[in-house]
Amino acid sequence: MRYWWVNQNQTYRHEIDGGYLWSPKKNKNQARNQFYENMREVSPGDLIFSFKDTRIAAIGIAESYCYESPKPVEFGTAGSYWENIGWKVKVRFTPLANSIRPKDHIALLLPFLPKKYSPLQPNGNGLQSVYLAHVNSDLASELINLIGAEVSPLLDAAQTVQPIAADDLDFSELQIESEIYLDPAIRETEKLALVRARLGQGIFKERVRKIETRCRVTGVDNPVHLIASHCKPWRDASNEERLDGENGLLLTPSIDHLFDRGFIGFENNGQLIISPVAHRPSLQRMGIDINSTTNVGAFTQGQKSFLDFHRESVLLQVRAI
Repeated sequence: MRYWWVNQNQTYRHEIDGGYLWSPKKNKNQARNQFYENMREVSPGDLIFSFKDTRIAAIGIAESYCYESPKPVEFGTAGSYWENIGWKVKVRFTPLANSIRPKDHIALLLPFLPKKYSPLQPNGNGLQSVYLAHVNSDLASELINLIGAEVSPLLDAAQTVQPIAADDLDFSELQIESEIYLDPAIRETEKLALVRARLGQGIFKERVRKIETRCRVTGVDNPVHLIASHCKPWRDASNEERLDGENGLLLTPSIDHLFDRGFIGFENNGQLIISPVAHRPSLQRMGIDINSTTNVGAFTQGQKSFLDFHRESVLLQVRAI
C-alpha cells in the first residue's frame, strides 16, 4: 500500500460524489507537473487523504489503476485552461467525522514532510500548486493517528479491494467511433478501416505486418493469434495515425492488454519497461520474464516516434522532471 494526498478545493464535491480523481496530464504551458505525474503510479488499495479548505475531509481507497479519460463535464469552468484528455483513477471516498486541520498539528507533522514535492508549506498552509502528492509511511502514520479509530476499517478495506476496470475509457472510444460514422467527409470504406483499426484488425493490421512479423515479447508469429496494437492509442491518434503501420506492434492478446493499459512499454533501443504498479506475478504468467532484462529488438524511426508518445502519455510510470 502507498499513501497519497490530494488537494481538491475546486473539484472536491465532483470527485467525492463521482468516486474518482482526475488531473490534466501537463501544465498549461505543456510542462510536466510532478503532482499530475503521480497519478500514473496509483494502484488499487492505495490510501488517499483528501484535503479541502485547510482540513483532511475524507479518505479514499483507490479502486483502479490510472488511465486516460476526458475532463469530467461536471467540472464546468473549473480548470478551464486544462486540456480535455487527462489522467483518471477510480476512488471510493469516505467523509471523515474527525476532519483534522493539519496546520494545528504542524509541529508534529513537519519532521515527516518531504523536502521536495511536499503537500504542505512548513507553516502548515496548503499549496495551491499541489494536486496529488506522495505521502511517506511515517507521515501517513501520524495523520492516521490524529484522525483516529475511524481509519481502521478503511485500512482493512484497502487490503481486500478488487480492481475496477476502466470501462469509461472504452465508452470514450465508442463515442469517437460514433463521430467517425457520422462524419460525411470520411468515405464509407475508410470509416470501416478506422473502426476495425480500433480492434487491431483490417487494413491497419495488414500495414503493421509489413513491418512486424511476430509478437515482440512472446515470439508468437501466427497472425491468427496476434493483434495489431497501437503505440499511440487509437483514441488519441489522428485518422492518418490510426491506420499508420508504424504506429503498431503485433502482440498476443495478453501482451496487447498490458501495453494498451500502460503496464509495459518500450525504450527506443528495444528495452522492455515494466511499470512499477504492474502486478509482476501476473506479468510472468502472461509470458514476461520479470527476473531479467529483456530487449525486443530495434524499431524503425517511425515506430520510435509513436513509442515516445506511449512512454509520455500511456506508460504508468512517473517520468523524470
